Amino acid sequence: MRILFLNGDGISDEIVSATHRVLEASSLSLDITFEDVGFRALDHDGITISDETIERARQADGIVLGPVSHMDYPPTAEGGLNPSGVLRKKLDLYANIRPAKTYDAVPRPVASSFDLIVARENTEGFYADRTMHVGTGEIMPTEDLALAIRKVTRKGSSRIARAAFELAARDGRKVTCVHKGNVLRVSDGLFLEEVRKVRSEFSTLEFDEILVDAAAAHMVRHPDRFGVIVTTNMFGDILSDLASELSGGLGLAGSLNQGDNHAMAQAQHGSAPDIAGQDCANPTSLILSAAMLLDWLSARYSKPELAQAGTRIKNAVTQCLSSEATRTSDLGGALGTKDYTEVVIRTLREAN
Repeated sequence: MRILFLNGDGISDEIVSATHRVLEASSLSLDITFEDVGFRALDHDGITISDETIERARQADGIVLGPVSHMDYPPTAEGGLNPSGVLRKKLDLYANIRPAKTYDAVPRPVASSFDLIVARENTEGFYADRTMHVGTGEIMPTEDLALAIRKVTRKGSSRIARAAFELAARDGRKVTCVHKGNVLRVSDGLFLEEVRKVRSEFSTLEFDEILVDAAAAHMVRHPDRFGVIVTTNMFGDILSDLASELSGGLGLAGSLNQGDNHAMAQAQHGSAPDIAGQDCANPTSLILSAAMLLDWLSARYSKPELAQAGTRIKNAVTQCLSSEATRTSDLGGALGTKDYTEVVIRTLREAN
């Protein structure tokens, strides 16, 4: 398997290195290469992600993307592209799968334990860089008027719905469609229509529909009511962050951008430049994202050993999170990035 690591900004060096070392310790034969994106690529190539890097990503079997500081980049015309958005579009990574689960020993702000997944449409919605063929989905006709265009297609709605139901069917999870069809009657109406069509093929699965504001309220009070949430781009972005914070923090939140032919692991959190280089970044999110990538590659290439390695990585992380002595400082633990990585690797090797 050819795995391309794309190293970004801020804490990316530290958590990319940690994730690479964990994969190397997983007893798999992986062909791993590295490329820079973000500010280093901008300095070297004049653009934050070059055409050559995009092509290398296209040729790889899987991609691991480190966090990027895209909000600090110069304008697009000056080379400041968001590498994550570019790759989601160029590789048609239409499904952003974001699990959120609690760990018994990890402090969290809610009493309920839960294990849910947000299946977020990844290529449409209100996101300005994913709405128009040319230009962006935001326009400003006058200095006092800003307009945003929301794109929702039948194809986009149908395929994220199918991804969500197929995910739920693996272990019989309930599927909840989150929308705002009472206000966005046309766009969310189309989304709902397509979700219901796909739902008819999975009639044995429990299914319900809920407005996004009610979903946020229920998630805070009863997060265990959800199994798989299927929703549009912006709603999914917001709700998945909420779910991850309720589980203990974004540092625990794995994330996979997947399409029919490509997949990219990406931590759910940002680049945190304020703590870069201090050996205190939590690499768990990117490590778990890489484990999700192994699961995807296992299914695509019929290689069960990849899924088995992904499971061992997830189990090693779970074991390390069970004690303050083997957790990072953001979770009330005693370890920095490097020492935590060593413990995960040691735990993984002991289980091999």
